[in-house]
Amino acid sequence: MKKTILSALAVLALALSSCSTRNCAACHGQPNTLSSREQAAGWKLLFNGKDTAGWSNFKTNTIRSGWQVQDGTLACVDPKNAGDLVTSEQFDWFELELEYNISRAGNSGIMYHVTDDAKSVWATGPEFQLEDNVEAHDPVRCGWLYALYEPPVDPKTGKTLDATKPVGQWNHIRLVISPEKCEHIINGVKYFEYVLGSDDFNSRVAKSKFGKMKFFAKSNRGYLSLQGDHGQVSFRNIKIHPISPKK
Repeated sequence: MKKTILSALAVLALALSSCSTRNCAACHGQPNTLSSREQAAGWKLLFNGKDTAGWSNFKTNTIRSGWQVQDGTLACVDPKNAGDLVTSEQFDWFELELEYNISRAGNSGIMYHVTDDAKSVWATGPEFQLEDNVEAHDPVRCGWLYALYEPPVDPKTGKTLDATKPVGQWNHIRLVISPEKCEHIINGVKYFEYVLGSDDFNSRVAKSKFGKMKFFAKSNRGYLSLQGDHGQVSFRNIKIHPISPKK
């Protein structure tokens, strides 16, 4: 009996150690579902794991064939025929969570407050960069706010903070966008925070390539977008929770 108990504990320990994120699907129910607690708190699924309902390519009501639903994921399988997806709904202040699994040298992104005012999603919506930090060519690394903010140097490594897991593993993203502050968090590690429209934010925008884009980061409401033209990437457990501004 004692050996049986010890064996069971060993199996449990191995299962727990294999979790890639604090929100691992194996530990928190089936992928692409909400717990009763999340439902009561007002969370909403943006991807049901079965079809592309609620999504389309930018400025269309269709989805190109490069995006497919595969094994419960929303996957960019052919970047040459995918383009950027946007939600059918628009959001202002929110907490977004999702998991992504990116290909070797892959590059993608999550954009928010995207509007129809420009020809491209990135010309209006700030981008939470996603990429393979080892082999992707873009020097803007995963979790950074593209061309605007990057995390500090990690004193343990002497290099810029990097909490991502290797290609082939699922990474957990938490993106908080509120009037008071915005936060970028990967696998439970907070990278930095910023305030939209603050003097610091506006100064950084002005010095970047976005400074010449008159609609960039000008709206406090818009679509969420998933980038699909720079490599293969899969998403799952995409969910959002509204945030009410503090009075």
